[in-house]
Amino acid sequence: MKEFVRRIRWKRVLVAAALLGVLAATPWVWVRTASAPHRYAAADVPEAPVALVLGAGLRNGQPTPLLAGRLDVAADLYRRGKVKVLLVSGDNSRKEYDEPSAMRGYLVAKGVPERVIVADYAGLDTWDSCSRAKRIFGVSRATVVTQEFHLPRAVALCREAGLEAFGVGHDTSRAFRATTAYGHFREGFASGKAMWDGLVAKPDPTFLGPLENSVTRALDS
Repeated sequence: MKEFVRRIRWKRVLVAAALLGVLAATPWVWVRTASAPHRYAAADVPEAPVALVLGAGLRNGQPTPLLAGRLDVAADLYRRGKVKVLLVSGDNSRKEYDEPSAMRGYLVAKGVPERVIVADYAGLDTWDSCSRAKRIFGVSRATVVTQEFHLPRAVALCREAGLEAFGVGHDTSRAFRATTAYGHFREGFASGKAMWDGLVAKPDPTFLGPLENSVTRALDS
């Protein structure tokens, strides 16, 4: 009898563990399936008026290697004629840390005309960048540029924020193997918040503010 009860308990534990595993995996599956039809190589991505380039940190005031990779992809899209304006979205929540200005400076040094670069100084996370692109800058169609491991979440969130969003990723798998592995690991957890923000809460970005016509002016130029 005791053996029978023990077996029943183990079965319940295994069933509970399986259910928890399914629940934990659901957000990761959602970001990948929701974004899968909209992720492309640079040569194949549909044309869009704007590239939304997401920030990835500074080192000594300059873009980190990962951020530089994103900016290189964005510059390539501009040269190919796949986009007309680059909206660089990053953190400038404190005076001594100005991610968008560093992103603009990097792109200008790479030969991108400054008149086609627009800065969003309040892109504090992926949802904020996507939401502000739509609500503050009036972007309706954009190509999101980030690392490949981050791209499914970024595209899924931008589409839930109301953008007709495509995505092109920067491949770090050879040059930054450890960072890439950690990025994939982190995405497993970050997808839970993404699913909550994108499908349930749809929160306002940390900073809203007045509408801006800088993207429209850059397109007209």
